[in-house]
Amino acid sequence: MTSPAKKGSEHTLPKRIEHAVHLCVDMQRLFAKGGLWETPWMERVLPTIEAAVALCPERTVFTRFIPPENADKAPGQWRQYYRRWSAATRENLDSSQLDLVPALARYAPPAAIIDKPAYSAFHRSALGDFLTERNVGTLIISGAETDVCVLSTVLAAVNVGYRVVIVEDGLCSSSDPGHDALMTMYRLRYSEQIDLITAEHLPEVWGDLRK
Repeated sequence: MTSPAKKGSEHTLPKRIEHAVHLCVDMQRLFAKGGLWETPWMERVLPTIEAAVALCPERTVFTRFIPPENADKAPGQWRQYYRRWSAATRENLDSSQLDLVPALARYAPPAAIIDKPAYSAFHRSALGDFLTERNVGTLIISGAETDVCVLSTVLAAVNVGYRVVIVEDGLCSSSDPGHDALMTMYRLRYSEQIDLITAEHLPEVWGDLRK
């Protein structure tokens, strides 16, 4: 298994980050070790994500992926999905699996928690209004999984017009090829709208930390 981010990789620090929120995607027990949808990298990136959260918990938003009660209550193709994954519906799943992992749960509050029913953090959730009310212009993104919920959230944020800064060593996936392909895509195709940074350099450019 490759590393989520190669330390020491050459890249230029992004310009100063202002009016930002750290959006940490779906770091839940459901995806942690022993969870129904265990993501092997999560344990390795968790200390990195926790360090980023600890910089400014009050400017952090955690999302949680919340499945439907049962497959029949899901829309469209999601019904087929949850018939395949009936163990993940709320009528069958231990509700504690939907909780944030303990290392991050202790930061909320002051961090906010916003639930979502699908991959994108913007879809049928309170996130859009939350960010607008706080005059947020930039999203610093970490979490799980690089090539599923993080991807969907990143592209939705770009479509809305947010500047996106991805903490490249603060992402995890179940797929090395999927993760690597997305990091390459961000660099090659979205350089005007998406910046990448490692967690250790985040304090250098996040101006909101000094206010």
